[in-house]
Amino acid sequence: MAPRSSRVTSADVAREAGVSRATVSFVLNNTQHQKITDATRQRVLEAATRLGYAPSAAARTLRYGRSDVVLGLLPDWPLGFAAGHLIQELTLAFAKRSLTFVVHSSIRGARSLSEIWKALTPAAVLAFEPFSDSDAVAMRAAGVEVVVALYGSAGLGSNESIAGENAVGAAQARHLAASHRRLGYAYPDDERVAVFARPRLDGVRAVCAELGLPDPDVRTLPLTPDAAADAVRAWLAADVPVTGICAFNDEVAMTVLAGLRRLGLEAPRDMAVIGVDNTPAAAVACPPLTSVVQDLPAIAQLYADTVTAALDGAQPSGNRIEPQIRLEVRESA
Repeated sequence: MAPRSSRVTSADVAREAGVSRATVSFVLNNTQHQKITDATRQRVLEAATRLGYAPSAAARTLRYGRSDVVLGLLPDWPLGFAAGHLIQELTLAFAKRSLTFVVHSSIRGARSLSEIWKALTPAAVLAFEPFSDSDAVAMRAAGVEVVVALYGSAGLGSNESIAGENAVGAAQARHLAASHRRLGYAYPDDERVAVFARPRLDGVRAVCAELGLPDPDVRTLPLTPDAAADAVRAWLAADVPVTGICAFNDEVAMTVLAGLRRLGLEAPRDMAVIGVDNTPAAAVACPPLTSVVQDLPAIAQLYADTVTAALDGAQPSGNRIEPQIRLEVRESA
């Protein structure tokens, strides 16, 4: 038996199972049209398990012409509940397609993009913001087969993803407009999430215009009760008082709730509030928070399908993506 401290090779498995290395290769790679008995196949698999054999990633890359890695490039986003959930769903979606999803966050001080993709030699790059043409050209020249850009001017999601964020804001506004004649928008004070906040606000504005309501009163909210209390005062003191608040996400919405409590007010009696993401904390907020729920598993499946199709040389679907969202209605609105 090979020493456990050294890397186990296919030759070790062959010796353990009493077969040739070619047989081990055929079994572990599930090679078709080989006359290998079930008993031999089982013996090889059991030997590989006992020895803790893991195939060489480099060898696999040479064999198939590419690795099984999809590199996900995250911008410098705060990794809250929604981003974490999406990463989990993408990991699962790619795993179902025998691909490994690896995430790199572009925070300040991190390694350069060129260092990352050269080290990983990914089959594909899934980017959540545009990057330079020179990087794209270099990756393709190095054999990276697809670059999928989200929220950019090209590639999957340039219009569809933004449309989805518009629909989030529109869902908030339609829910509140049923009983409120002036809406406000609680905008985040973190510019890193503007790519989501701006289209959500646009969705609120579009619904207000469609229904003949005034343009929403937009206020940027730091995540502090005092700042939220100041915003609540200003909203209620407007010529047409603002009584319904569409918040960027649940964190901002719960900050508005804290501002209301600071002033001795409460939702929904004095001001209705609705968030986004349906975080676990939303259900235990005071009062429990109404929130927009996005179908992140379906979004992850879409991205994984698009990357897989590109790797297989197929054309991505030209069908427009209809965002799948719903409201989790609770006491706050």
